[in-house]
Order: sequence, then C-alpha cells, then structure tokens
Amino acid sequence: MTDEEIIPAPEIVPLLEPREGIPPVIEDPAALAAAVRAFAAGEGPVAVDAERASGYRYSGRAYLIQLRRAGAGSALIDPIACPDLSGLDAALADAEIVLHAATQDLACLAEVGFVPRRLFDTELAGRLLGYERVGLGTMVENVLGLRLEKGHSAADWSQRPLPEDWLRYAALDVEVLVELRDRLHEELSASGKLDWAREEFAAILAAPPAPPRTDPWRRTSDIHRVRSLRGLAVVRELWQLRDQLARESDQAPGRVLPDKAIVAAALEQPRTTKALTDIAPFTGRSARRHLRAWLAAISRARVLPESQLPQPSGPGDGPPPANRWADRDPAAAKRLAAARAAVAAIADEHRMPTENLLQPEAVRRLTWEPPADLGEPSVAARLRGLGAREWQIALTANALSKALVRLAVREEVGEEARQQVVD
Repeated sequence: MTDEEIIPAPEIVPLLEPREGIPPVIEDPAALAAAVRAFAAGEGPVAVDAERASGYRYSGRAYLIQLRRAGAGSALIDPIACPDLSGLDAALADAEIVLHAATQDLACLAEVGFVPRRLFDTELAGRLLGYERVGLGTMVENVLGLRLEKGHSAADWSQRPLPEDWLRYAALDVEVLVELRDRLHEELSASGKLDWAREEFAAILAAPPAPPRTDPWRRTSDIHRVRSLRGLAVVRELWQLRDQLARESDQAPGRVLPDKAIVAAALEQPRTTKALTDIAPFTGRSARRHLRAWLAAISRARVLPESQLPQPSGPGDGPPPANRWADRDPAAAKRLAAARAAVAAIADEHRMPTENLLQPEAVRRLTWEPPADLGEPSVAARLRGLGAREWQIALTANALSKALVRLAVREEVGEEARQQVVD
C-alpha cells in the first residue's frame, strides 16, 4: 500500500457540552420528585454515575449522583441535600442500570437507597471483549469516537457550591454511557459473550458486602520496615488514634497523618514533643494540631505489657504467596504453573484477561489443595465452591483437569523411575 492509499485514522470528536446543557443540581424534595416522575416516564437503560471525595473525606459516600435516560434527559442530584433516593429506586426498579466500574459506586448508591436489580457494567464488558484499556474516557474514545475530558475525577466533590465546569464534567460522564452500552452489547452478542457478561453482572449485584478487615492497621504502608513488636504496638496505637480523629472530622486518614509518619514514629519511638517534631511528617499543620495525642499514643505503646503487644501477622486462611510455593510445596508450585498456563491459553483464545476468565485466587486455592479426584466433575465442583461462575467453569474445568492429571501422571512415573533406580 502506497502512502497515498493509507486510510487516515477516524477523527476523534471532543465532547464538550451536554446536549441539553448542564442540568440544574437537584437540592430539594420538589425537584427530586419531578426528576423521579421524568425518569419513570423515560424508556430504556438508565446511565448512572457517582462522584465521591476519596482522598479528602473519611467516608466513601456520594456527593453527586448523575443519571441519564432516553425521554428524561440528564439529572444531577445532590445526595447531601436529598439523602433518600428510595423513590427513584422504586421508579426504576425494572430498568437496567448502566454503570462504569460498578463495584466502585454500588455501595455509595445503596447508602442513599438506590439499589440496581439489573446491571450493565461497561468497564467489565470491555474487559470481556479484550479491550486493553477500559477507563471510561478511553472506552468512549475507542468505541464511539468521542473524547471526554477527565480532569476532575480526583476533585473534592464535597465542596459546595460545585463549580460549573465540574458539573459539566459530571453531566458528560453519563451523556453517552447508554450509547457505549449499546455498542458493547452488540459486540458481546456478536462474539458469543453476552451470556457470560450477564452472569458476571448478576454476580456483582449478588455479592455480599466485604467483611470488616481484621487488624486493618496492618495495612499501613511500609509497615514491613517495623521489625519489633513494640514498634508494631506504636503503629497500632497511632493508626487507631488517627482513624478516630479522621472519622470525627470526616477527613481522609492520610490528611490527618500520613502513613510515613506512623512508620517513622514506630521506628524512632520519640519520647518528647521536640523529638516528635524532628520527624518531618509531623511538622504538617494537621499533624501538629494533635501532637500531644500522638505522643500519648506512642507512650501507651511503650509501656504495654508484653502479653498485650501485637504479634507478627500469621498466615491467612488461604494459600501462601505464590513466590513461596517452590520452597513450601514444590508439587503445588508445579500444579500452579500448569493451571496458569492452561487458563492463559484459554484466555488468549477468547481475547480477555486471565483474571476475568477465572479469578486468580480460585486458581491458587484449587492447586494448593486440589480435590482427591482430579476428574473434570470434581474440578468443576471445586471451582464452583470457590465462587467461579458457570461460564468460567464451562470454559476452564476440562483444561484444568487435564493439566492436573497430566502433571500427576508425570510425577507418578518419575517417582516409579526413581524407585527403580533405588531398588
């Protein structure tokens, strides 16, 4: 093909303004009731998005909720002024709700009484279809040929009033979400993956809330640097105090005191205010506001009886990290490698990430503690018990069974050969 025959890439059109303009923010019961009537009278799927204030506020609540539906247009709802959306939820009970990366928004929507019964997740659809980049802006650009400006995703949406350009950005996030859904629906249907997607969407809606973490203070960044039990006690005391202060003031914990300050204090264990402020992260305005409280927490940790000191974290209920398998259980390490290779081959065949074809944790648990019978029915039952969906089991159980059986036979033959040499 000559230079003259090269087909130019299609032009990407910037999406700069909502079609009907920026809708007014709904802040009172009358306006909310009018929106509920409009959306109930609309038709087709409903695009939904929520803006939080992650990194600014302690809670994960929504500070703006955006919706769009054919026949109703777009709506921007202030869930602080209108904290009960159960009426909207009831009006849209039979509608398919379109979200991008649904697991990020479902919890904050449920807090205000909005709980989808039917879901289409455009991010997950993109993953199943093999799109390499599945952010909303990239998907809209690659699928629809439109460019979304994504400049305010990390903004502090808790501030009031919200600037006009933020509201424009928020309205545009749902402007073409249904159109994106429609195109992805077509692609899923054409590729034979629509039923897989429906099963995944249903699993998202059916998933129970995550249980509270045990000892969440152990997730402090760089805690691995703290080697002494007394130092771990300092981390625990400071983390718990910070969490209390952050909750009371509704600030993100890192804004009250950064993790690096907690770790530095655990390593140095200062005894005076002067020594504490010699640690750089404690010189910030927010940290200095509570200097006496921080020092008291460190002092409490210093005098704790040894019986009350936190112990190193023990093994969880699952298998150890995969990089330790070769030392802990070489046979399990071989099973894991064989299973991963089998899953990767199927994922490549169907053009999707391996983690969407089958959850990595399910592969690890299957190969760490395989069923006594490695036949396909037993492997399928084990995967089902580990939370794999039926479409995933249908695609992978047979290949995993064969891979594990081959490996077991190879190991058995090798053992027999070694025994013959010994004899």
